[in-house]
Amino acid sequence: MSEQATTEASGFEQRRYVPPADSVEVVLVRHGASEAALPGKRFPLIAGQGDPALSAVGKAQARSVADELGDEVFSGMFVSNLRRTQETARPLAEGAGLEAVVLPDLREVFLGGLEGGEYRIKVAEGDPLVAEIAARERWDVIPGAEAPEEFEGRLRRAIETIVEAVPAGTVAVAFAHGAVIGALCAMATASRPFAFIHADNGSISRLVVHEDGRWLLRSFNETRHLDTPTGPVG
Repeated sequence: MSEQATTEASGFEQRRYVPPADSVEVVLVRHGASEAALPGKRFPLIAGQGDPALSAVGKAQARSVADELGDEVFSGMFVSNLRRTQETARPLAEGAGLEAVVLPDLREVFLGGLEGGEYRIKVAEGDPLVAEIAARERWDVIPGAEAPEEFEGRLRRAIETIVEAVPAGTVAVAFAHGAVIGALCAMATASRPFAFIHADNGSISRLVVHEDGRWLLRSFNETRHLDTPTGPVG
């Protein structure tokens, strides 16, 4: 019996997805929960952006991420210039023997006049400005905040930098922020700007970048490894 006849006789089975050999998979990890915002007390700032440390819950989430991803082989590890991503990456970096590369383009969206923890407080207070941000799906509703064109442009540069830094056919891991992951997922799927805005702290999402530049969103907001998932703000 010919090979074709054998195939026709046995049928065509469904198979698990495998990224193309010339692609790069980027595992996106949202940082763990950061310390609480306090009225009248701003977080320390880096280049104008709030830079809180991880909370005790966030540190536990970082360890859970390391446990979940510890058996995977990564060709590179990347973090933003904000310490909550660096602190979240540390347990996995130590276990895998990787050195995290700082990519400032992976930093959180700039929130202008609501930086330093003010945005989180406004959300808790139910401020009308927060409702307008959600309705218009633009962060620059906030005075001085980053325009979506600028935000998406630097995020595309960040992904291109990661892909260029690692060999084709490998997997990289990037520790980033909620709005960053939301924007990347929306860009990959041509979705509404805020369609993927609610990734949990410590969650895992997976992006496959094809050799021709196309992006495929493989998964979003994996949380099975988290004992204490936290909300979208922070």
